[in-house]
Amino acid sequence: MITTELVRAAHSDAWQVEGALRVPFGGGVAQVRGARLMASGIDHPQWNNGDVDDLSAADVAAMREWYAALDVPWGVRVPTGGPWQHGRFLFRKRLMGVSLDGFGRPASNSGLSGQNRVAIRSAGPDDLDAVLHVDLAGFGGDPDLELRWMAPHVHASTVEVALAELDGDPVGTAYAIRSDGWAGPALYLAGVATVPGARRRGIAGAVSAWLLARGAASGAQIAHLHPDSDEAARVYARLGFVEVDGFDIYADL
Repeated sequence: MITTELVRAAHSDAWQVEGALRVPFGGGVAQVRGARLMASGIDHPQWNNGDVDDLSAADVAAMREWYAALDVPWGVRVPTGGPWQHGRFLFRKRLMGVSLDGFGRPASNSGLSGQNRVAIRSAGPDDLDAVLHVDLAGFGGDPDLELRWMAPHVHASTVEVALAELDGDPVGTAYAIRSDGWAGPALYLAGVATVPGARRRGIAGAVSAWLLARGAASGAQIAHLHPDSDEAARVYARLGFVEVDGFDIYADL
């Protein structure tokens, strides 16, 4: 059964995996009273986060000390609507979750609107440029920062990066992080991007379904994600995701 507490815990688990991947690059993971912390080593608060699980007991001083030692900007996620007096509120982060019980593996182009030339496969280190191209076309951003974020993914056993190609050209990507922490075996779906010329053809949904099915085959019991728009939420709802209460995001602590 998908619950708010389960999805929140799984989300924190996934970010702990990210932090562990990035120890060689100045990142890391830690636990202090009332919170779990991760850092990527990247000079951007988006990628250095604490997950507060006990608002009344969270040791903010210990958080500050840990992030100061790593010399990175940071923020925290706290349960939506919770009493939190530290830092500056930025935005509310939405969360969705789905049970992967019985989630079958689709064909690589399943659900695509007449696109029988689309192939979806797992991306490796040699595909990093193609993945970066699709990500920047889909989301924009600083190429150097995005490269630093994505490069560890294509080398990690705990992350699978998917690449969709149309007639051999990269048109879609996404990644899934496998965790097994407080929430048990889970999968975090993120980075779902499609190049502008290939949108509204079902590619994003097909890449997502492909990763979810492979995650289910590997033993993950639930999947979770954060939709950044109502349109994205509708896409994921068609895959079975349901929305739960998310997080309030704070920075400048």
